[in-house]
Amino acid sequence: MSKPRLEGKVAIITGAASGIGEAAARVFAANGARVVIADVQDELGHKVVASIGEEKASYRHCDVRDEKQVEEMVGFTLDKYGSLDVLFSNAGILGPLSSILDMDMEDFDNTMVTNVRGVASTIKHAGRAMVERKIRGSIICTASVAAALGGSAPHAYTTSKHALVGLVRSACSELGAHGIRVNCISPFGVATPLACNAYNLEPDSMEAVTCAAANLKGTVLKPAHIAEAALFLASNESVYISGHNLAVDGGFTVVSHSYSTIQ
Repeated sequence: MSKPRLEGKVAIITGAASGIGEAAARVFAANGARVVIADVQDELGHKVVASIGEEKASYRHCDVRDEKQVEEMVGFTLDKYGSLDVLFSNAGILGPLSSILDMDMEDFDNTMVTNVRGVASTIKHAGRAMVERKIRGSIICTASVAAALGGSAPHAYTTSKHALVGLVRSACSELGAHGIRVNCISPFGVATPLACNAYNLEPDSMEAVTCAAANLKGTVLKPAHIAEAALFLASNESVYISGHNLAVDGGFTVVSHSYSTIQ
């Protein structure tokens, strides 16, 4: 029987009460990690912990827009488990759908604060903990196909994900000196609660829309597929991969297409 891929590791996953983060929490725990589920959806977060088991998972309320909460989340993890080997910085928002001509700049700022500043805070405090404890850790961030092209998502979201890829590459350049790997994952459309609520679609309808636009036919992209990609980047199987943007998009971003934002 093969050894669990994250045996003995401690991981923080933000945005882990639902969607991709929840799937990753389950996959990481099943592969031997102890997982801190961080989110603002307290009731859902506690339910995820209960379903995984308190011996493998804990919940911590954390709004990544508030750096103090991020710092306390990392401190909670270190106090409870004594280490931090993996950060999956997954929390984010899609933001409102609107024309660039009618954009609400407060909404734009909130998207950037959540998706860029919030991720930067998690990298800062998790990275600091890894450096201080000489942990050769793995930091993973959720980007998007919107980080590679325009017209597939709201303007603020697209801007934030382009910035996020730059942040990952920049952090990789510094943290590599400490043996810490920094990567991101860019999924195609997934029918998460975040996406379904933003587009006011039921999951089946959301999947139908994304499947129609997808390049790779015959497979429906699920949160579990993104979780498996995160597991790969968290594990020793990717020991020399850093600064990489792993597209889990069925080739969508490298072929001609006519996909545009769902209105």
